Amino acid sequence: MKEFKIVVDIKVPSSQVFAVLCDVERWPEWSSTVTSIQRTENGPLAVGSSALIKQPKLPDAVWRVTELEDGRRFAWVTRNPGVSVKGDHLVESAGTGSKVTLSIQVSGLFAPLVAGLYRGLLERYLATEADGLQKRCEAEAPEAA
Repeated sequence: MKEFKIVVDIKVPSSQVFAVLCDVERWPEWSSTVTSIQRTENGPLAVGSSALIKQPKLPDAVWRVTELEDGRRFAWVTRNPGVSVKGDHLVESAGTGSKVTLSIQVSGLFAPLVAGLYRGLLERYLATEADGLQKRCEAEAPEAA
């Protein structure tokens, strides 16, 4: 397995950050790494939820939520023959703000090849997503009194 990870501090409570992360269909509004996300069902994000994600320079993929800790973390997975990719989103309280860890884990028979070919792109996408999430959350936060 190969993992790519980034950590960002956001000056907003973790509950607000997690709400932005779980509103996956709005990701294209704050991250250029996502062209569109279309959920396949209505309602809140839950284990078993899935979405069709379109991203520049990557094949369209269906991602299925495999883990969810309400208010804290969700992970989803897309699979193709010989490779599985897991996206993990962890939000932790840090004082009055949050610490967010975004990661991608590539596993399976072809993981070394896929991770090698897409390393630079995955690292750039994680950095862009972390930056976009931070800006979105901090822009939406109520002004301090």
